Amino acid sequence: MRAPDFWFEPPPGPVNWRSKALAPLAAIYAWGTARRMTQGTEMRSGVPVICVGNLQVGGTGKTPVCIALAVRLQARGVKVHIVSRGYGGRLAGPVVVNERQHTAADVGDEPLLLSAFAPVVIARDRAAAVRLAVASGAAAILMDDGFQNPAVAKDLSIVVVEAGRGFGNGKVLPAGPLREPIEVGLKRADLLLSIGEPLAQARFRDLWGAWIRVPHLTGTLRPLQTGMDWQGLQVFAFAGIGHPEKFFATLRQMGADVVRAKGLPDHQPLSQRLLLRLEAEAQSIGAQLVTTEKDAVRLPEWFRPKILTLPVRFDLDDWSRLDSSLSRLGL
Repeated sequence: MRAPDFWFEPPPGPVNWRSKALAPLAAIYAWGTARRMTQGTEMRSGVPVICVGNLQVGGTGKTPVCIALAVRLQARGVKVHIVSRGYGGRLAGPVVVNERQHTAADVGDEPLLLSAFAPVVIARDRAAAVRLAVASGAAAILMDDGFQNPAVAKDLSIVVVEAGRGFGNGKVLPAGPLREPIEVGLKRADLLLSIGEPLAQARFRDLWGAWIRVPHLTGTLRPLQTGMDWQGLQVFAFAGIGHPEKFFATLRQMGADVVRAKGLPDHQPLSQRLLLRLEAEAQSIGAQLVTTEKDAVRLPEWFRPKILTLPVRFDLDDWSRLDSSLSRLGL
């Protein structure tokens, strides 16, 4: 989903007429989210449940955070399973993701990527996914998204935000990018985690500091050092993620010459027709095709050797507060 530009006008500032016109619909959406959060009975899993969610639609960096947390928990000797809705996949679940058997079309691109780091269970019914994870031996559940889903009780909720974009214009869908008002969502959060470079973090604090009433952690996404020399390499970059421009900027920072960049809708299937067109265009300009780790799992096997991938990893500036929260859960 590509967000409209007016969603990301930082407050304070002039009220965009489109946001103002959509305000009544935004109020209805916010009411619907609040009502859903009060309905039903939260399932208690019997093991600690850590939710990595956000307040807005679009990419904020949840997947790299889930990877970092899974690795951290495993290093502490915790058998952690990741639970995901499996967005973009055809299977309703619950099912344990098998990277040798399943494709992104089956289970979604993010669960397939995450399955390389920890066991992943997908299901449209999150409670059913958690039950299967526990039955499979999970000592802790890492919930990828689901912050606005009341089906499962959370023991630790981490709200992730991309520091450069912040909370957009601060308005709820469709007037802005938020699933619920900031003050409402952060009341249920235990930690706020903003991802970005120092200048973006400083701007985020200036704009949104007054709304933050929970411990605020900061971190960055860093390219994984694979030994690849990107300096001067002419590339045709394509990405179907929440904010493709971040990927293109990272390539430039690595020294690559991005001669062409193509942003695709988030989770877009990579059809043979599309891939052959991208390949022909790259050949015509003498550039190497490059994409993200998440996009790479959607590539068919026959095309993967033609693509370079730039993986990124999340690095928390200070793990002490999060480690303390994990310890309080017995992890």
